[in-house]
Amino acid sequence: MSFSKPNRSPATKTKTRVEPAPISGMCVTCLDGCPGPCEIGRSAIRGRETIYPQPYGKITAGADKDYPVDFSHFNIQGSCVGAVGIEADSDKAIFPAVDCTTAVGADGSIKMDFPVFTGAVGSTYIGRINWEEIAVGAAISGVMVVAGENICGMDRNAEFKNGRIVKSPEMERRINVFNRWYEGKGGVIVQANVEDTKLGVPEYVIEKLGVSIFELKWGQGAKDIGGEVQLTTLERAMQLKERDYIVLPDPTTSAARTAFESGGISEFERHSRLGMVTEEGFHKSVAYLRKLGAKYVTLKTGAYRPADLARAIKFSSDAKVDLLTIDGAGGGTGMSPWRMMNEWGIPTVHLECLAYQMCERLRAKGAYLPPIAIAGGLSLEDHIFKALALGAPYVKAICLGRAIMAAAMVGKTNGKLTAEKMELEAKDIEQGYLSLFAVGAQLKERFGDDFRKLPAGAIGMYSYIDRLKQGLQQLMAGSRKFALRYIDRNDLVSLSREGAEISGISYVMDADREEIDKILG
Repeated sequence: MSFSKPNRSPATKTKTRVEPAPISGMCVTCLDGCPGPCEIGRSAIRGRETIYPQPYGKITAGADKDYPVDFSHFNIQGSCVGAVGIEADSDKAIFPAVDCTTAVGADGSIKMDFPVFTGAVGSTYIGRINWEEIAVGAAISGVMVVAGENICGMDRNAEFKNGRIVKSPEMERRINVFNRWYEGKGGVIVQANVEDTKLGVPEYVIEKLGVSIFELKWGQGAKDIGGEVQLTTLERAMQLKERDYIVLPDPTTSAARTAFESGGISEFERHSRLGMVTEEGFHKSVAYLRKLGAKYVTLKTGAYRPADLARAIKFSSDAKVDLLTIDGAGGGTGMSPWRMMNEWGIPTVHLECLAYQMCERLRAKGAYLPPIAIAGGLSLEDHIFKALALGAPYVKAICLGRAIMAAAMVGKTNGKLTAEKMELEAKDIEQGYLSLFAVGAQLKERFGDDFRKLPAGAIGMYSYIDRLKQGLQQLMAGSRKFALRYIDRNDLVSLSREGAEISGISYVMDADREEIDKILG
């Protein structure tokens, strides 16, 4: 069987005329005279535009490759005996008593009310327009939000001096939006790539904006090249070319200008450079960020080959970084090459199992292990439980990218519709939100008159996390684990032999063998 679906996908707005051949993805009979609705056909007309999910700025995209092992290959173990972390009393060991708080940071001083945080909300259009909803949602939920790469470089109104950023209204907006609602839990992580470093973003956000958590980015699960966005005007393409980004086609050439003006191309592409990791360079970067005043330094790495995962874990261990986020293949993005998203990298389950093995080796040597977060296609409470258990005791949090953004966008959309309805009926928007959102009354009681100032998308995100919390509490109570620190690998069972082989988690028919023998004598 084929795990892939080449040559057609809703992500690229392509399809085949008849049933496709499984390997090539082409129609089993390719017809002369067909206008070409498949990726090959669209590429014949629109060329490189077809590489990317569409429409840019309106969507996030996640891989549709059906990997041979994913989290569905594991089930959560339940029990009817005892309780861990609370008195084994039916009146006390109730699921609302489960503690879902977590902490990251080398000293555990970054507290979170729930073990999730956002994927990097960076310079893509969809990230920029939804920042307020996501940042406020993170602040009121007591979790972290990541301001992704290229925000300063992409800021139309940014000011530079000698090629270095001196003012970015967009970055200031992002930090201020979160701080307005921050209540002591979670925080803002600002991320940097090659261009950000060249433009002086670390110095700017740490020294001038007071950012305390700074993240070095090696990569992400959706791609193994630098970030990209689409530019719809020649003026914008020229601006970013002047800021030393890679812009394709080169807007300074007459051919590119002619193609754009005639409609042959409808946009330019801005690309980021590849990072070049070295052990010495990494340690210098961490030391420099701490010298600048960063209280916490974190690392985000992608679905690279196993040796690179070993580098990420070992370098992070030696540098005592405060959080290592490991992003597996199969997750999502605002814009990545579509085939790359599906056909490169190590899937999340495999990557997490490798990370666990590597952490075990370092722990045996007495090494420091950074708190780890897992990302890559996760969305619901069972995913959170399984990812925490599979990487226990090293995994402390889960990075949710597209899922959190989806909740914020749905909240925003329905909030807008409700606001329009309330205006037509000459009613108060507060009453509309109280009837729209299940958590409305809860937030009204908490924030009082400020409730009406909450973005609807932030309420939607809070509501989604509130649902995840109760769902996780129920799963944990069923496993008799009443705090996150008690979740371990024995709380999972593998439903497939392959899953057991990859993970070291017991196959379902082999689980509890020793205890069974004791019980049965």
